[in-house]
Amino acid sequence: MEILPENNDLVAIGVSLLAGSLVGLEREYKNKSAGFRTIVLIGLGATAFTIVSRFGVGSDDRIAANIITGIGFIGAGVIFKDKFSVMGLTTAAVIWVVAGIGMAAGMGYYSLALSLSVVTVIVLSVFNKVESAMERLFLTRTISVGFGDMDTGNLEKLKGVMDEHHIKYTRKSVAKRDGKLSVVFELLADRKYLQRFNNAMMELPYVEEFYYNS
Repeated sequence: MEILPENNDLVAIGVSLLAGSLVGLEREYKNKSAGFRTIVLIGLGATAFTIVSRFGVGSDDRIAANIITGIGFIGAGVIFKDKFSVMGLTTAAVIWVVAGIGMAAGMGYYSLALSLSVVTVIVLSVFNKVESAMERLFLTRTISVGFGDMDTGNLEKLKGVMDEHHIKYTRKSVAKRDGKLSVVFELLADRKYLQRFNNAMMELPYVEEFYYNS
């Protein structure tokens, strides 16, 4: 029985460690829930299972399918829903991709593993700037507005204010809370128009409170 792993396996582990570190550093820098250690361990785990599958009697496809299933549970653990939106989807996708990178390293596709890690970092960093640039042109925001009473006329007045400030809106929900009207809108507007609308909202006497999703 061999005590030390084969040279190819050591190379696979090293490549997996390097590739996972590239992605993990980017996640750690952005202070995400799945940080440096988590990403590296996910990649190493996928690599280990892939290496072991080569020495077993089972099918590699079956091992790969089970790795994907297991990663699905980890990914689901970082996804959560706040009041308006779903958070953590990108982090879950990163976990999924890193598992694929680890499997590629375990199968000996070292260039593929390293290439995928570099491409992943590019997507996470550069594409984020593209999203920010698009956001500067047009913003989509979800806003919850609480009125001081149940007078639906105030809702129509608010719609008029949104029209004046060139805000495109879609009413998502209406609720009654403690005898007061609460409405959720999805807004689409230029940043400068939205800022002016925010300033106008603060002066409206019939609006008791308002806040945006993150």
